[in-house]
Amino acid sequence: MTTSGGTAKASGGAEGAGRGGGPEVLRYTAFSSDPAGGNPAGVVLDAAGLGADEMLAIAAEVGYSETAFVTAADGRTLDVRYFSPKAEVPFCGHATVATAVAVAERTGPGDLLFRVVAGEVPVSVEAGGDGVLRATLTGVEPYTEPIADDDLAEALAALDWAAADLDPALPPRIAYAGARHLVLAAATRARLAALDYDDARLTALMTALDLTTLQLVWRQSPAVYHVRDPFPVGGVVEDPATGAAALAFGAYLRELGPVPEHLTLHQGEDLGRPGVLRVELRPGDPRVRVSGAAVPLA
Repeated sequence: MTTSGGTAKASGGAEGAGRGGGPEVLRYTAFSSDPAGGNPAGVVLDAAGLGADEMLAIAAEVGYSETAFVTAADGRTLDVRYFSPKAEVPFCGHATVATAVAVAERTGPGDLLFRVVAGEVPVSVEAGGDGVLRATLTGVEPYTEPIADDDLAEALAALDWAAADLDPALPPRIAYAGARHLVLAAATRARLAALDYDDARLTALMTALDLTTLQLVWRQSPAVYHVRDPFPVGGVVEDPATGAAALAFGAYLRELGPVPEHLTLHQGEDLGRPGVLRVELRPGDPRVRVSGAAVPLA
């Protein structure tokens, strides 16, 4: 089966999976101050009584690429789990931004600590001059690793890309900052825009390599990139804005050599949901930071 850009259909209404007395599901879009942009996420602020099967069922009903569940809270320290419509994921950046903003709307801006499957993720929320809340999260310590030639060939075949479609200055790598992503750099913006992949074939490869998304990128300049993230293993054709992949990509670029301390990633434009992810690489700190706004959805 071949698929093209788009996300899984989301259920409507602010109550969503909360119908019939279930937990309230909040809906936010992250990495945009416009409800029509960014990546929608479900947020359940009180999931203490939910089991994994119940959380998965709620995430499947909501239909966004991820829903975050706060399973415990001790002051401003939160235990959080993330579920796509198909499975639990160890970490999700855009749902972290959405959850942090939802908490800040209720308790005020400031510092939070998220305890997630991948580790501890500090988050800071502040209000901009426009009144929009923005969150900055610090990923867990990252790493990168090479991809085997056979696996790379299979990834390109699933994408219907040729080796000549790749940017030789940005070699393929697997990168991690809470979740694993395969970074592939397109040589042209047109190649990135023409995303049309074999769902079954790509899902099989991603499952074998324990990948959460593919981080497909095109370099506009050393500090500005356009990115797309197929996410078939989560039951979503494409993720409109992927904070975990942005963190991993920052670590990937730093390992290649000198890189600007601040990067701008544009994502979602090809889906009609433009978003902006700001990546920060601080000297002497191996961890990567990503920042973005979040606003409620109607």
